[in-house]
Amino acid sequence: MTLQSPNPLVQVLPETAPFSEEQRSWLNGFFAGLLSLDNAGVTALSPAENAAVMGEADDGAPWHDPAIEMAERMKLAEGKPLPRKLFAAMAQQDCGQCGYVCETYSAAIAEGKEPRLNLCAPGGKDTLRMLKALTEDVGSSPTAGIPAEAAPATPTGPPGRCRENPALATFLSRHKLNGEGSEKETWHVEFDLSESGLDYVVGDAFGIVAQNDPRLVDAVVALLGARPDADIGSKTLYEALLADRALGPAPDALFQLISYVTGGETRLKARRLAAGEDPDGDLDRLDVLGALHKFGKARLSPEAFVEALDPLQPRLYSISSSFNDTPGRISLTVDTVRYAIGSRPRWGVASTFLGERVQPGDKVPVYVQRAHGFGLPTDPRTPVIMVGPGTGIAPFRAFLRDRRATKAEGRNWLFFGHQRRACDFFYEDELNALKQEGVLHGLTLAWSRDGTEKIYVQDRMRERGAELFAWLEEGAHFYVCGDAKRMAKDVERAMVDVVAEHGKRSPDEAVAYVAALKKAGRYQADVY
Repeated sequence: MTLQSPNPLVQVLPETAPFSEEQRSWLNGFFAGLLSLDNAGVTALSPAENAAVMGEADDGAPWHDPAIEMAERMKLAEGKPLPRKLFAAMAQQDCGQCGYVCETYSAAIAEGKEPRLNLCAPGGKDTLRMLKALTEDVGSSPTAGIPAEAAPATPTGPPGRCRENPALATFLSRHKLNGEGSEKETWHVEFDLSESGLDYVVGDAFGIVAQNDPRLVDAVVALLGARPDADIGSKTLYEALLADRALGPAPDALFQLISYVTGGETRLKARRLAAGEDPDGDLDRLDVLGALHKFGKARLSPEAFVEALDPLQPRLYSISSSFNDTPGRISLTVDTVRYAIGSRPRWGVASTFLGERVQPGDKVPVYVQRAHGFGLPTDPRTPVIMVGPGTGIAPFRAFLRDRRATKAEGRNWLFFGHQRRACDFFYEDELNALKQEGVLHGLTLAWSRDGTEKIYVQDRMRERGAELFAWLEEGAHFYVCGDAKRMAKDVERAMVDVVAEHGKRSPDEAVAYVAALKKAGRYQADVY
């Protein structure tokens, strides 16, 4: 899909700017529109309920829940040692994007082994601010005063096994999974791993070292008032912004820099933004480009500007293929993120990189992130229940293909849902073929936009509760993949309800039952 340029509304580029008329026209239109988006509310278990369900009430981490707000998590961590407080400050998804899980990342910071405080991608600036505050409060902390961008020790081992040392994989192809009429843009993406020497197991994630959209880079350079070829160390300004620096939410350091080169009310606003305040009610609109637009009179040197930006972080995607099924190849299932704030378009970095910019034959830096407690049972006879709406189907497509390739005897039941069956039934032909082959024993579908009543996967779980509970009693492993704060929590609640109703348990006993599944590794989540 090609993104259409918005209508030019504001003329901001001088005629002397180093761009063609076509570029100038597009960029002028790009700068227009900085309106906010509404945030959807979420429903979650209470902290106490979640602590029990997560099986963490007895390990000192009752805050380990992505649905709990930062302030509440920090309150739960009051009086705890520094590693526990750092743990509470994180996004609590165990997504692996930082190269750790939340608990080991916090321990590494507290022990001085990890100087970078800005690796928690889901936590964003809120987590970074809290980590800085916590380490600064402990004057003896080995991390106090260490810049967030400090580089760790040079990684050892073969390329492609960690984010700091990626390997090169060849992009092969993409094809769209949505049909006509869909409100989504989802791609099946494939890479060739044969030259990289990488392998993986189902449940692992694939790290993509993407580049920013050149159109966004052009817009930032234009508002900065610098030349794209300005020297920034060993690279040009354009190259540094394209591949090295994040252009999403403006970091506190950028507002600090702006405060140094401005005065009066402008300086005070920049300082307040750097402190996490929102003096004009527009903080949610202030990505790097929005910050430059807001403080258009600030004259920033290219070198200082680049240093003030956060490093561009890799993105992790659940792998949707099996190495046992297609050795040397890997596939992903990627929702392309596109939205607008006012008339200005916004794009996901890696999702649009994979969805439109990278071309077949291109070499892309990648790495395999080993799963943290998410994978098929060791006994191939064990039945599995998988709940993965939307792109959450990715690891379960991998599970099914792996179970087929290895001739695993265990039964497989998939709950899949999306908006409309006619245009959002991902891998429909594959799933039907797996049913015909006897690999997929149950396929339960939920469509939220096909009728007057919205039906979700958790609703189908309750409808099939008796059968679901019977599978659990027979030793089935349960898996869920998808949104951490909404869907995964609703699925968790549905599971407790199913156990209570069909297992004849009290609410407390049902919570304890699910907690026991988690402790036994029989309830696993891959959430983001």
